[in-house]
Amino acid sequence: MTKVTDKASVTESRKVDHIRINLDKDVQFPRLTTGLEHYRFTHQALPELSLDEIDARVELFGKTLAAPILISSMTGGTEMASRINANLAVAAQEHGIAMGLGSQRAAIEDSALADTYRVRDLAPDILLFANVGAVQLNYGYGPAQCQRAVDMVEADALILHFNVLQEAVQPEGDVNFAGLLKKVESVCKSVSVPVIAKEVGWGFSEQNARALASAGVAAIDVAGAGGTSWSEVEYHRAPTAFHARVAASFADWGIPTADAILYAVRGAPDLKVIASGGLRDGIDIAKCIALGSVMGGMAGPFLKAADQSIEAVDQLIREIKAQLRIAMLCSSARNIADLQNTPLLKV
Repeated sequence: MTKVTDKASVTESRKVDHIRINLDKDVQFPRLTTGLEHYRFTHQALPELSLDEIDARVELFGKTLAAPILISSMTGGTEMASRINANLAVAAQEHGIAMGLGSQRAAIEDSALADTYRVRDLAPDILLFANVGAVQLNYGYGPAQCQRAVDMVEADALILHFNVLQEAVQPEGDVNFAGLLKKVESVCKSVSVPVIAKEVGWGFSEQNARALASAGVAAIDVAGAGGTSWSEVEYHRAPTAFHARVAASFADWGIPTADAILYAVRGAPDLKVIASGGLRDGIDIAKCIALGSVMGGMAGPFLKAADQSIEAVDQLIREIKAQLRIAMLCSSARNIADLQNTPLLKV
């Protein structure tokens, strides 16, 4: 029992570090970008639409969202995380958008931390994603633990996140990613909700997308490069100069988000593609949808807002919604289906 508590304590401490570093340090990719800056909409000066006609609703996993916006998975497992998740959930409920929770490993190891993830009472209607690290399937986890994560938060879908580089540069990282695909397939067949495969900021290749589709995932969150670099985060918490130098060398590793979307669409054309990784506003989300995704997710901007207040999150969502709707108007896209069929200029 002591061993479990010690392990949970280490996990909780790491989560506190991650929140603090993301809030206080510059952990963006130094040079690598999302690639979205290379795409532009053709401006339609005569859209033959009123802004009031723009319909940004989208349906995913049986729920209708008021806009294709996802508050991407960030945190849980600490008191600080509990406050952040509560602020995010209240605003998500108000605006009818989706929300992902951070990795629930801490609460699976120590059930006393489960309340730091539970937001369903604050957001009874939102599309909500549970979250477990895929690599944990090689460290004693299986469908039972995944289902426990879903039940713990009354989630509509389960994220399995893939963070091979982050684990590899952590001194305490879980680095055995061998033979995971069959275990992912087992989870997809066993849990009661759809499974989403999600990277954490380095993107999936076309080959990865094809393999995950064959394993039975329902959606892929590409989480490409160009936003937060988790090797940079790990650089800031490295215990030795050796670990810091190793982490720093990977600062610009990864597949840019725009490329990752295209890879996912080609590799898994029948799956829902969620775009994340360095998105900063509603125009970025519009571009991602035009490239083939169904929704755009953001983490960093929401973390900073949620650390302030519910009102700050509310204001951020209002801005993103307004930007998205205006981008749709000026592209002559009445609804999300139109936006998905709107060609982009490569510049």
